[in-house]
Amino acid sequence: MNRPLAAVVLAAGQSMRMRSSIPKPMHMVGGQPMLAHVLATCTSLTPEILIIVSPALDHPVSEFTRSIAPEARIAVQDQPDGTAGAFLAAADALEDFDGDVLCVYGDAPLLQADTLQAMRTHRSNTCAAAVILAFEAADPTGYGRILLSSDGTVARIVEQRDATESEMQVRLCAAGPIIGDGNSLISAARETANDNAAGERYLTDVPGILARKAQCCRVWTGNRNEALGVNSRVELSVAEQAFQVHARRNAMVGGATLVDPDTIRFAFDTLLEPDTTVGPFVSFGPGVRVRSGASILPFSSLEGCEVGSGASVGPHARIRPGTVIGRGARVGNYVEIKASHIGDGAKVSHLAYVGDADIGAGANIGAGAITCNYDGVRKHRTEIGAGAFIGSNSCLIAPVRIGDHAYVGSGTVITQDVEAEALAIGRCKQEDRPGFANRLLRSRRPGV
Repeated sequence: MNRPLAAVVLAAGQSMRMRSSIPKPMHMVGGQPMLAHVLATCTSLTPEILIIVSPALDHPVSEFTRSIAPEARIAVQDQPDGTAGAFLAAADALEDFDGDVLCVYGDAPLLQADTLQAMRTHRSNTCAAAVILAFEAADPTGYGRILLSSDGTVARIVEQRDATESEMQVRLCAAGPIIGDGNSLISAARETANDNAAGERYLTDVPGILARKAQCCRVWTGNRNEALGVNSRVELSVAEQAFQVHARRNAMVGGATLVDPDTIRFAFDTLLEPDTTVGPFVSFGPGVRVRSGASILPFSSLEGCEVGSGASVGPHARIRPGTVIGRGARVGNYVEIKASHIGDGAKVSHLAYVGDADIGAGANIGAGAITCNYDGVRKHRTEIGAGAFIGSNSCLIAPVRIGDHAYVGSGTVITQDVEAEALAIGRCKQEDRPGFANRLLRSRRPGV
């Protein structure tokens, strides 16, 4: 039987190797901070207590945590003295808690909830004092090595800087996460010392301390990628690539066709329904949902939008936040749409800008047409009725409404509402000057 669970996220790390003023857990993977990935994973386990260890209460890590996980408690590690010190910063918040405590790191965005649940179940089944996440590494450089006793339990973990030559040959590495009886973990963490090469108190010393107390610690071997912590820009790029591989695979397993998967970029929450098709070099920002049967053509960029069933977007289209594209609608090449609703079956085929607009079902927006939605101070909306036709190179100066089945002639500037089924034309009168073109050209030719 699983005991009550508390989760502690260590997020007080600095960005020294990142060479950044941005706190390390706030660097982005898949379009959101790494910390958000970790918080989402922990929250999915429904812990009774969620604690984030931050450098200060008014730190960006604390502020971000409050914005997405207001139920979380903030613990402060004001003096960076190692991972054990960070864990102990959460001890006061766990004073009256009797159950299991899970400790994870805020810079491990690829960690999966299924893995953490498996660790929890393994601890329950084996009655171990603690379970640590491990992985087998072909190249274990940089990771703590797990040294096992003859019975398969953990004797101790040694960090690379403190390892002997023989210990450095060990391929079983500590990934970071640990789960165990809360009182036992806190007691062992208090016994850690800083008599090591880094001069820090390591949380990885806890299994060895437990072993000396005859409280066994076991390992749960997981996926190498889940163990990936980010300490540099290079490692950040590796985490991003690993995230993209995972997201692409999930999309295809879920029924989407990715024509050239390696060129497609996903965000953390991209949702492609079955039978969607995505062409090469498509980029999904946060908040995109593509309904069944829709097609996203090459070199398109989508963010914060929904694409309806059977709709087509692109190639080279940019769909910005707040946009809903209806069923069977067509958005063509070099079209930009922002904060607009495109009705079912409507067409915005090419070279157009639609911003802050409502386009009726079956309407047709011609090449080069734009909605002039910003007057330099405020945004205004444009309404285009069902079945309306907006001719090429037209400018609709908002706020304005075009009625159902109205027709706006090409090159027209619309400054007032157009009634349903009316024809609106607003052009300067054409003037022809016979022979003038030849005179003009001759005057520009050198030596004439």
